[in-house]
Amino acid sequence: MLNLLTAVVALVVALLALTGLLTLPAFGVGLLLLVPALALARVVASAERARVEAFLGQRILPPGPTDEPRWLGALLLTRPYRRAAGYAAIHALWGLLSGSIVLAVLGTLLAGTALPLYAGRLAEDAVVLTLLPVGTWGSGAVVWVASLALLLLTPVLARGVTAVDRGLARALLGSDPEEEIAHLAERVDSLTETRVATVDSVEAERRRIERDLHDGPQQRLVAIAMDLGMARDRFATDPAAAQELLDKAHAASKDAIVEMRQVARGIVPPILADRGLDAAVSALAARSPVPVTVDVGADVGRVEPSREAIAYFCVSELLTNVAKHARASRATVRIFREGADRLVVLVDDDGVGGADATRGTGLIGLRQRVSAVDGTLDVTSPVGGPTRAAVVLPLRPVPAPR
Repeated sequence: MLNLLTAVVALVVALLALTGLLTLPAFGVGLLLLVPALALARVVASAERARVEAFLGQRILPPGPTDEPRWLGALLLTRPYRRAAGYAAIHALWGLLSGSIVLAVLGTLLAGTALPLYAGRLAEDAVVLTLLPVGTWGSGAVVWVASLALLLLTPVLARGVTAVDRGLARALLGSDPEEEIAHLAERVDSLTETRVATVDSVEAERRRIERDLHDGPQQRLVAIAMDLGMARDRFATDPAAAQELLDKAHAASKDAIVEMRQVARGIVPPILADRGLDAAVSALAARSPVPVTVDVGADVGRVEPSREAIAYFCVSELLTNVAKHARASRATVRIFREGADRLVVLVDDDGVGGADATRGTGLIGLRQRVSAVDGTLDVTSPVGGPTRAAVVLPLRPVPAPR
């Protein structure tokens, strides 16, 4: 029955929109009516979504932003406003029709149910709905029983009628089903590509570690083992030569330790796991040949370990690129939270610019690493500089320690 009230408002909005649309050819005068009508239609749409949720228990999410031209948005002519105006026109007709029918039926059934209160004042030839006689006790009892039974069924019948309201609101005031399907299809494609890229990235990282270990520490350890073996054999006969071999093995072991540390930098460093991003990024900045200023927001704190590792490696790779290619005199690293669910990493330098995120394995690898957690990497680097790399990572709540 509320449709009777809301349909009147929708009718006014629809008439305003129709009048504005018809008068558009008159040098655009119709915009003076059309734009306010569309704004009112959007307000009516919000109220209708709230009404459907309150009375029917159906939550309808508002439509998301569109990729239509900005001038359409300035004139309130984007798809959500047009659909809201269409809903107002349809609801004006359907609301008046359904509300009037329900009101008439409910009034008739209430009158029939209250028949015993005034049956004695009716004439014997009185009829209801020009068909059913109610003037006698027998016919009046039949009408009363039928009215009471139908009145008890009225909520069920009314809920069936409101299915039309629910369908109209979902189709015109909610997210576009076709857009949702397209978005989900795009999401599936993105996840498939990300999964493949992640597997390739992990395999490439495994091969890098294997190659670095084979070419560096492993060869040194083999040489150390050979030197120790020869020193053991000569220890009794030529102590001086044995001592020389031991000194050589000792020096080689130090070099192996240095190489192991370099290899381990491709894995999560202990300082990151123990002290978080602030300390780990500050350590990276201290080792950089280019002066680096680090600013980590006080609200960053500890985040989910995989996000911390990705942020750390992004800063590491970007600072390495600055040192190798940018010819910069300084760089800046800023890390902060954007809201409660996003971590932002900004790396700026005053170098020569010209970085291309689609070329070079470093930036491509970073993009694959970031996209694996639905993050984004944007690089702005005009020729002549400066260069800015922005990494945005979605966050998940860190589980409380047990």
